[in-house]
Amino acid sequence: MENLQQHIESLIFSSETAVSKEDILECIVKLFEGEVVDEQLLDQHLADIVEKYKADYFSFELRVIGGGYQFFTKPAYHRTVSILIGQKEKKKLSTSALETLAIIAYKGPVTRVECEAIRGVNCDYSVSKLLEKELIEVAGRVEDAAGRPVLYKVTPLFLDYFGINATNELPMLKDVLVSSENTIGEVAEVISDLPSGVSTEMDSADEAQ
Repeated sequence: MENLQQHIESLIFSSETAVSKEDILECIVKLFEGEVVDEQLLDQHLADIVEKYKADYFSFELRVIGGGYQFFTKPAYHRTVSILIGQKEKKKLSTSALETLAIIAYKGPVTRVECEAIRGVNCDYSVSKLLEKELIEVAGRVEDAAGRPVLYKVTPLFLDYFGINATNELPMLKDVLVSSENTIGEVAEVISDLPSGVSTEMDSADEAQ
């Protein structure tokens, strides 16, 4: 079993979730066409890998989590990685999602219907994507309004992505919007921000929001 330790490392490195010892064993057996794998030898290789990546030379380490093994960035480099993730997330947001996010950032806590009143289009899809990306979160409900609509606000993850401590550190709207060209709030020809070909039914409770 030549380069067994490197094969084990590659299995763990390529997985987005923790890899159990049983899964590693199964893969190694298939790789080496049914050869018997000494479990003690596997344990030793795993222990050696854990020890190897403790060295300051490496920016990541191998941890045992949830009964399996997974590589993690060391704490000293968390901020570096979060900046990259933030850049990627911002690039992936559609224009409609960015508009909705901006409204929630500047006016939050705010309801979905209030966002729609400003944008002039349905915001279901945008709100859903922003929740999925953990850029916004539920901030409670408007208790004295019909249907008790949900309030949304930006998350600490949003603040971290944009390098600020609170939403009051966002630039003033007058500095980022040109009033003569601003169309936010105008009723657009399109009445939904859902991707082309996607339809949805809004239940009566959601409509009440």
